[in-house]
Amino acid sequence: MLDAPVIEVVDGAVAIAGRPILRGIDLSVRRGEFVALMGANGSGKSTLVRAITGLRPLVAGQISLFGTPLSDFRDWHKVGFVPQRAGAGGGVPASVWEVVASGRLTRRRLLRPLGKADRAAIAEALDVVGLADKTSEGVSTLSGGQQQRVLIARALAGEPELFFLDEPTAGVDLPNQQALADALRVLSERGATIVLVAHELGPMAPLIDRAVVMRDGRAVYDGAPLADHEVHDPHFGEAHTHHHPRPAHHDHAPHVAAPLDLRGTEEGDRR
Repeated sequence: MLDAPVIEVVDGAVAIAGRPILRGIDLSVRRGEFVALMGANGSGKSTLVRAITGLRPLVAGQISLFGTPLSDFRDWHKVGFVPQRAGAGGGVPASVWEVVASGRLTRRRLLRPLGKADRAAIAEALDVVGLADKTSEGVSTLSGGQQQRVLIARALAGEPELFFLDEPTAGVDLPNQQALADALRVLSERGATIVLVAHELGPMAPLIDRAVVMRDGRAVYDGAPLADHEVHDPHFGEAHTHHHPRPAHHDHAPHVAAPLDLRGTEEGDRR
């Protein structure tokens, strides 16, 4: 279906060890939207992303990606996942170029050497995140914010259409937060659909089309972007238990990129 939402969750529920974590989740994300999934630690926002990407099974409800039920979805090259920077180098000494190049794995046949298109995609990804001058440096020698940008570049190199970013600015200084925001602005302008898991938005705030706020495993708000202090008001959600009208989103020309990285996804499962 050409007009199908990129993501659709209907009455989704997740339980871990028999304990309900998510309940009654309804979420629809259209092509080209930049959605901030917000809430306090333990609100269920990261668990929702894990459910959408197939890492946490639903106990009720259903999920579709690109109009296809999750159980039948096979086009994982369309999905990019950017974890928090822990393990950016995978625990193995690796250069920036090597880590970013690993993002091409879903676009290549096993053991096939990198081709011209692969190298062009890697170079483009490094340029977008502002690390073209760091290709030969070891990832472990970079700052935390630069490591996070390497992870975004790795995702970009796979050329996905849908991006999930799990708190990319956590523990990152302001200059690197701004650099991350600049990279995400480029992706958004190219037509990427982006779901950003965030406790606070900081420099990302001007990029957001829509906010979805989680509280106690439920989506208590879905509508226009909110200021960080509104989201974390202790009374927020009590008067916002219905979904608000969504603002008009900006249109983009299609493009964009990254493979689903299944590593490092268990930590903070209930963020």
